[in-house]
Amino acid sequence: MNTLSPFHLAIPVDDVPKARKFYNEVLELEEGRSSEHWVDFNFYGHQLVIHYKPKSEESSHTNAVDGKEVPVPHFGIILQWNQWEELAEKLKQKGITFVIEPYIRFKSETGEQGTMFFYDPCGNALEFKCFKDMDELFKK
Repeated sequence: MNTLSPFHLAIPVDDVPKARKFYNEVLELEEGRSSEHWVDFNFYGHQLVIHYKPKSEESSHTNAVDGKEVPVPHFGIILQWNQWEELAEKLKQKGITFVIEPYIRFKSETGEQGTMFFYDPCGNALEFKCFKDMDELFKK
């Protein structure tokens, strides 16, 4: 039996109310426990926690991947194909500014996937992706 355990991810935010609104209203994540300095969210069955951290002057970095500049670091989730398409459309309707617009990589090849990148209001880069065939998640 190959079952995946939920993961826990804590990310820094310099404005808890603004980040809370983004994760609640834009990504439509259910909120869990919280305090003045942190908020738990149900991130597709995983625990995402935003934690207050003063704004950093650290510069952003990107790596070239498939002719696009991918923000580093970033985090995200792999969705089912139809979930990804629905989320991409919903984010477009909500006026999200994409770093990398939703598009399909490796079309008709091993590892065909949809991907999109954008930032939360505190500068955390997020990637949402999907695979045409989930069995090809790690296939070379």
